[in-house]
Amino acid sequence: MKFPLYSFLLFFPGLAIAQEMDQAAIDKIRKEGLENSKVAEIAHQLTDVSGPRLTNSPGFQRAADWSVGEMKKWGLQNARLEEWGEFGKGWQVEKSYLAMTKPYYMPFIAIPKAWTSGTAGLIKGEVVVVDIQNEEDLKKYADGKLDGKIVLTKGNASTDPSFTPDAKRYTAEDLEKMTNSVPFGQNNFTPEQAERMRTMRSFRSRVDSTLKSQKVKLEIAGRMGKHGTFFTSNGASFKGNAPLAGPAFEVAPEHAGLVARLVEDGVPVTLEAESATTFYDKKLTTGNVIAEIPGTDPKLKDEIVMLGGHLDSWHSATGATDNAAGCTVMMEAVRILQAAGLKPRRTIRIALWSGEEQGLYGSRFYVKNTFGDMETMKLLPAHEKLSAYYNIDNGTGRIRGIYLQGNEGARPIFDKWLNAFSDIIDHPTVTSRITGGTDHLAFDALGLPGFQFIQDGIEYGTRTHHTNADTYERLVMDDLKQMAVVVAAFVYNTAQMDQKIPRKPMPAPQAQPGSKR
Repeated sequence: MKFPLYSFLLFFPGLAIAQEMDQAAIDKIRKEGLENSKVAEIAHQLTDVSGPRLTNSPGFQRAADWSVGEMKKWGLQNARLEEWGEFGKGWQVEKSYLAMTKPYYMPFIAIPKAWTSGTAGLIKGEVVVVDIQNEEDLKKYADGKLDGKIVLTKGNASTDPSFTPDAKRYTAEDLEKMTNSVPFGQNNFTPEQAERMRTMRSFRSRVDSTLKSQKVKLEIAGRMGKHGTFFTSNGASFKGNAPLAGPAFEVAPEHAGLVARLVEDGVPVTLEAESATTFYDKKLTTGNVIAEIPGTDPKLKDEIVMLGGHLDSWHSATGATDNAAGCTVMMEAVRILQAAGLKPRRTIRIALWSGEEQGLYGSRFYVKNTFGDMETMKLLPAHEKLSAYYNIDNGTGRIRGIYLQGNEGARPIFDKWLNAFSDIIDHPTVTSRITGGTDHLAFDALGLPGFQFIQDGIEYGTRTHHTNADTYERLVMDDLKQMAVVVAAFVYNTAQMDQKIPRKPMPAPQAQPGSKR
């Protein structure tokens, strides 16, 4: 009778772990990470100094150049911006202004949509409010009725008071549910919910196409959010050959609601706006920041342990929790290992990805170029050399555990490693649950162990993820310190094992994984 590998390992976990953890090394990691932390300085450089970091924008390049230079100073090897292929145009905002001038003056909380053109000076006009909720509504505006108009789509954001805190830590009961409520192989959506989401996205795309097909003077979209926070979005294609889109703003839902209520009450509303945007299209290719701590074991130094997070962000803020937090933690983790003087047996490789926000491009193409093609399952020699990849991309909240992605063979290993930090991880949790939406997916889709950590959702879903409020102030430095220490220990332990992290059975060929967007 054949037993799955993970069942065998559950009964004989020593075969997977091969040796006890090096407690002296873990103590050095703790001391350096908790007493000499550099997370505040790293985060400041990636957010305040670099600014918004849309892929191929000047802000992204500033962050990439600084990261490469800093890791060289720390003594990492082969630090570079490694190109993976063509992404498309960079873009940034040079000027942004939107206000109501009649029936009275009020400045609005707004930003140009990504990859849209500027207004070519100050424009003014009476606003037409468009409320498109279904196909019948869409037909009303399909015959040029909006030509030359300033058009506002008010959206359907709920701005009701919230009676739950934005910042919340998981309770033991929450983590218990996370462990047990969703069996391996299931996601968080029923087939009916997934179909509704696809239908909604398709309808939104048709609405955007209808507005863009007409000579609208300015498009303004009310966005999801509340209390002055709004969630930003992509307004046009970033591809190199894509036609330029006209000027468009997204605005806080309270201001969209103000305009809509006035117009619906018969009160004419005049808006004025000015935006200036710059496209960067001379170089359409881009890359990922890569650096290494070389392995020291003659038999294992060609094997790799990877850690990473995405360096790119959206443009309405400085991308602090999404995902300067993850990059800060991963950079701090390798700094800790260097400063502690540890000599890993395997090579440790950090990657700060580009193009994640538009579809996980940086990690997808890195995996394809380095390890193999998930669409054909044609593997490259390096596929056998990777032990594991660890990812951070869920905000500033501290680590509470890890998602196994269904890889039960890793459970006894991760249980032991997490429990060693039970003093700084409340209720350490290992769950089989599959989590998606970020850069570990490309590894997992090719049969490589790729993992995302469980993090407390500090303001992430309500206040910071893709919003105009995602700034340095939203980072919890003590949480970043804790994360960096835990990640550094995971990476070091993985590098020291006699065997690589166990793998799941190879998946079937599949399409490239999508984005969380």
